[in-house]
Amino acid sequence: MRQEADIHPKEEISEEAASCNACKACAPLGACLAFRGIEGCLPMLHGSQGCATYIRRYLISHFREPMDIASSNFSEETTIFGGNRNFNTGIDNIISQYHPQVIAIASTCLAETIGEDVNRLIYEYKSMKEPDTEMVFASTPSYGGTHYEGFHQAVFATVKTFADKNGDVGRHINLFSNLISPEDIRHLKEIIGDFGIEAMLFPDYSDTLDSVSWETYRRIPEGGTGLAALRRSGMALLSVELGNIIPVKQSAGEYLRDSLDVPLKRTGIPIGIRETDRFFDLLAEVSSTAVPEKYVRQRGRLIDLYVDGHKYVSGKRAVIYGEEDLVVALTAFAVEIGITPVLCASGGESGRLRETLKATLGERFSEEMMIVQGMTFEQMEETITARNLQPDLFIGNSKGYYIARKLDIPLVRTGFPIHDRIGAAHRLSVGYAGATRLFEEIVNTLLEEKQRKSEVGWKYM
Repeated sequence: MRQEADIHPKEEISEEAASCNACKACAPLGACLAFRGIEGCLPMLHGSQGCATYIRRYLISHFREPMDIASSNFSEETTIFGGNRNFNTGIDNIISQYHPQVIAIASTCLAETIGEDVNRLIYEYKSMKEPDTEMVFASTPSYGGTHYEGFHQAVFATVKTFADKNGDVGRHINLFSNLISPEDIRHLKEIIGDFGIEAMLFPDYSDTLDSVSWETYRRIPEGGTGLAALRRSGMALLSVELGNIIPVKQSAGEYLRDSLDVPLKRTGIPIGIRETDRFFDLLAEVSSTAVPEKYVRQRGRLIDLYVDGHKYVSGKRAVIYGEEDLVVALTAFAVEIGITPVLCASGGESGRLRETLKATLGERFSEEMMIVQGMTFEQMEETITARNLQPDLFIGNSKGYYIARKLDIPLVRTGFPIHDRIGAAHRLSVGYAGATRLFEEIVNTLLEEKQRKSEVGWKYM
């Protein structure tokens, strides 16, 4: 694990030669997830079959939905002489069997290691075949980043490929929603609709990865952000990105700002009252309307809930982990409700986690918080024990369950992945409604733990 600038200066955490149970997944996985937010799209990995199989299984276990991912199926010969033939055969098979509007290609470690020029392969294929199918490519070697970086690299590549400036600036905005649940995406669309804002939300996998029950199998599910909307993103009034740590060289919003003159504004992922207030204030400014009464009342009920449950969470200690922007949002929420974060950890290595937490929390930031990037779950367990952090709660994805079980500490599952429970696609965290659900789950988890460990069968709290 690196000792980045965002690790507290007092901490001395040794370097390790290998990563054991990393607090992250691979970059092509994140790219495939983002690509499922394009309408009529089939993701393809340029690399070995094993990568596609692993990613399909990993995403299916979280979303409980079919996840077709094509592969150019590298062999030993391909690795030595290049994957041109495999690439062309793979594209031919995809078009003949799936008839997609878009083939979204992500590279794997193997393709990147041998220096495959995928953009050249796409150009040559189009020159030979002149397909009606659109293609987009994201460079996503896993040795160069995490699933979170792969996700944002795919978002950037998609916007760069399709955004167009031919026309006058419209009245719509672009909303880049970050790596959140399908239920979160649906709620964001509801919110911007209630403000009367026309928006292109991308990536939108709220239907493609959380669909209805089908009578017959659909190789490409309905839903996603359409190509026409993506092309219009270059003529938007404004881009809004949710997240302050987007660990790629250039984000989609930055590309539109720098290349197509589309203004950009950012807020954190809106979890909790303060972060949701910032997001709603921005929407009110964009729409020139007041916050709808519906959300004023949601906010009021949430404050009332905070009052009701404060005595159960006040002073509790939490370990919070996951993607960097999610860690920032969850930490801000934890501090807001009276929980003390004792360890904020991420497998990402942007080097910006501490400074972003400082900026987000302001006067509520505590130098006593351990803030660590590049962390593995093995190191997390060692740190909790060695530093005697004594957490009352874990907040993060299901990969931390074995530590929570070993230390006999309850886990509130949120983020990605959640492989040991159903309903991950339906978990709502954003907005006042999402904070309500999350607060209730945290309080009830603590109450259940208190009951479980009590010698008295408490029925009244």
